[in-house]
Amino acid sequence: MPVVTFIEHDGTQHQVDADEGMSVMEVAMKYDVPGIDADCGGSAVCGTCHCFVESSGELSAVDPTEESMLGLRPDRESNSRLSCQLRVSESTGDMTVRLPEFQM
Repeated sequence: MPVVTFIEHDGTQHQVDADEGMSVMEVAMKYDVPGIDADCGGSAVCGTCHCFVESSGELSAVDPTEESMLGLRPDRESNSRLSCQLRVSESTGDMTVRLPEFQM
């Protein structure tokens, strides 16, 4: 079972088991990890599940919808992703994501 480590803005870490097929956002919701708001429920239309992928295996490509939402983030970095668009799988392996100071 892959492990996702969430690092809050203040450095607090949450290391949780993730079921394959779940999105990183769903994993955060399952374990009540603060810092992922997920206002749209995973439709990639709000950007409130923004995260920074610090380490992982192979990730899916950013699609045009996700790219549009990330483009609205003033804190976007080269490793920015919407956690609703990242599916946990054998190919992603264990993953570490850093959470932004606030969601918009």
